[in-house]
Amino acid sequence: MSHIEYNENGHARAFVGKEAVDVFAMAALAAGLRLYAKTGIRPNRAWTPRAMMTAAAHHLGIKLKPHDYERAAELLSAKVQSEKARLAKEEK
Repeated sequence: MSHIEYNENGHARAFVGKEAVDVFAMAALAAGLRLYAKTGIRPNRAWTPRAMMTAAAHHLGIKLKPHDYERAAELLSAKVQSEKARLAKEEK
């Protein structure tokens, strides 16, 4: 069973299980897309804009426009929040 462990300040400190790790990956990808959209800076060499959009489309399960980085980041962030809520609900 996947879950996210939080510290006493409410910050996530561990992502346990495939679904929880996917939540972390989506959050990191959303941050990378926002960084690229605002500054043109890639998070690292491997994360080209095309690779980031391909990964975003994979996580979201929808087709995205090639240069719609902000929208992809918004959709990923929304999915991260819903998945966090779902994992917390399943844990109880």
